[in-house]
Amino acid sequence: MARARAPELFPLFRSQLQGELLAYVLTRPDRERTASEIAEAIDAPLSSVSRELDRLVRVALLDERRVGRARLVSANTDSPLLAPTTELVLHTFGPRIVIAEEFRDLRGSDQVWIFGSWAARYSSRPGPAPADVDVLIVGRPDRSAMYAAAQRAEARLGTPVNTTVRSRRTWHDEPDGFVSRLREAPLVRVAPSGEAAA
Repeated sequence: MARARAPELFPLFRSQLQGELLAYVLTRPDRERTASEIAEAIDAPLSSVSRELDRLVRVALLDERRVGRARLVSANTDSPLLAPTTELVLHTFGPRIVIAEEFRDLRGSDQVWIFGSWAARYSSRPGPAPADVDVLIVGRPDRSAMYAAAQRAEARLGTPVNTTVRSRRTWHDEPDGFVSRLREAPLVRVAPSGEAAA
């Protein structure tokens, strides 16, 4: 069996799956989730998610309890490893989830994408660690609500969040130079929290 490559976002994690799983669970540490819910949210095989959950429960970073046949996991708030691990996860794999949560109800937005250095590292392109998170909003968003969402995301991530807006027409039919360059670079589509991104 081939060993999973360490992710470009933060090679100290064993795999992309481990980083995404931790981000999904630790961004909302008070919430219990099933292995199936996690597997669906991060678009990973249930067997791989279950093995990773076993490891994280074994080191007491996560708690688990059984309700019938369901296995529910959550962050172990008594673990001394929780706070530093959560901070690492937020800075590395957290942007996709945090941006989804904070921009979820933004009126006038058709699509939300992350681009730039974070999207490149997430897409396994080597390079330096991202210093910020660049977010593209397609549509005609309420600007004050958009800036408020960016500020909330920035406070949670501890990283600057920059927003750029392009109209539906520019994005879909008449791309300008910026959109044309974006389409040649890695883009990460952000979906509402709990949904898989396209």
